[in-house]
Amino acid sequence: MAARSLEIGPAGIRASRTIEILRTERGPAQRELAARVTALGRPMTNTMLSRIERAQRHCDIDDLGALAQALRVSPLALLHGIRAA
Repeated sequence: MAARSLEIGPAGIRASRTIEILRTERGPAQRELAARVTALGRPMTNTMLSRIERAQRHCDIDDLGALAQALRVSPLALLHGIRAA
Protein backbone atom coordinates (compact mmCIF):
# COMPACT_ATOMS: atom_id res chain seq x y z
CA MET A 1 0.00 0.00 0.00
CA ALA A 2 1.39 3.40 -0.98
CA ALA A 3 2.08 6.00 1.68
CA ARG A 4 -0.52 8.73 1.93
CA SER A 5 0.64 12.15 0.77
CA LEU A 6 0.90 14.76 3.51
CA GLU A 7 0.81 17.63 1.06
CA ILE A 8 -1.69 20.31 1.98
CA GLY A 9 -3.66 21.64 -0.98
CA PRO A 10 -4.66 25.24 -1.73
CA ALA A 11 -7.96 25.05 0.19
CA GLY A 12 -6.18 23.62 3.23
CA ILE A 13 -3.53 26.34 3.12
CA ARG A 14 -6.20 29.03 2.77
CA ALA A 15 -8.16 27.57 5.73
CA SER A 16 -4.98 27.36 7.82
CA ARG A 17 -4.14 31.00 7.18
CA THR A 18 -7.70 32.11 7.85
CA ILE A 19 -7.82 30.22 11.15
CA GLU A 20 -4.61 31.91 12.27
CA ILE A 21 -5.76 35.38 11.14
CA LEU A 22 -9.14 35.08 12.87
CA ARG A 23 -7.58 33.70 16.03
CA THR A 24 -5.05 36.52 16.29
CA GLU A 25 -7.64 39.20 15.43
CA ARG A 26 -10.09 37.91 18.01
CA GLY A 27 -7.53 37.46 20.75
CA PRO A 28 -7.55 33.86 21.95
CA ALA A 29 -4.15 32.25 22.34
CA GLN A 30 -3.65 28.90 20.63
CA ARG A 31 -4.04 27.13 23.96
CA GLU A 32 -7.40 28.87 24.59
CA LEU A 33 -8.77 28.14 21.11
CA ALA A 34 -7.65 24.51 21.36
CA ALA A 35 -9.46 24.29 24.72
CA ARG A 36 -12.63 25.74 23.13
CA VAL A 37 -12.46 23.15 20.35
CA THR A 38 -11.93 20.38 22.91
CA ALA A 39 -14.92 21.64 24.93
CA LEU A 40 -17.00 21.31 21.76
CA GLY A 41 -16.17 17.60 21.68
CA ARG A 42 -13.24 17.60 19.26
CA PRO A 43 -10.07 16.99 21.32
CA MET A 44 -7.28 19.33 20.20
CA THR A 45 -4.02 20.42 21.76
CA ASN A 46 -2.32 23.73 21.15
CA THR A 47 0.41 21.79 19.31
CA MET A 48 -2.18 20.33 16.94
CA LEU A 49 -3.64 23.80 16.35
CA SER A 50 -0.19 25.26 15.74
CA ARG A 51 0.53 22.58 13.15
CA ILE A 52 -2.83 23.24 11.45
CA GLU A 53 -2.13 26.99 11.32
CA ARG A 54 1.30 26.35 9.79
CA ALA A 55 -0.21 23.91 7.25
CA GLN A 56 1.89 21.09 8.67
CA ARG A 57 -1.15 19.02 9.69
CA HIS A 58 -4.30 18.22 7.77
CA CYS A 59 -7.41 19.87 9.12
CA ASP A 60 -10.12 17.28 8.58
CA ILE A 61 -13.77 18.19 8.25
CA ASP A 62 -14.48 17.57 11.94
CA ASP A 63 -11.56 19.82 12.96
CA LEU A 64 -12.75 22.47 10.50
CA GLY A 65 -16.31 22.40 11.84
CA ALA A 66 -15.21 22.64 15.48
CA LEU A 67 -12.69 25.40 14.75
CA ALA A 68 -15.32 27.37 12.84
CA GLN A 69 -17.78 27.00 15.72
CA ALA A 70 -15.13 28.04 18.27
CA LEU A 71 -14.24 31.09 16.12
CA ARG A 72 -17.95 31.84 15.52
CA VAL A 73 -17.75 31.71 11.74
CA SER A 74 -19.07 29.42 9.03
CA PRO A 75 -16.85 26.53 7.96
CA LEU A 76 -17.18 27.99 4.45
CA ALA A 77 -15.64 31.21 5.72
CA LEU A 78 -12.54 29.22 6.68
CA LEU A 79 -12.44 27.35 3.38
CA HIS A 80 -12.89 30.46 1.25
CA GLY A 81 -10.68 32.70 3.35
CA ILE A 82 -13.55 35.02 4.20
CA ARG A 83 -12.70 37.12 7.21
CA ALA A 84 -16.16 37.39 8.74
CA ALA A 85 -16.69 39.83 11.59
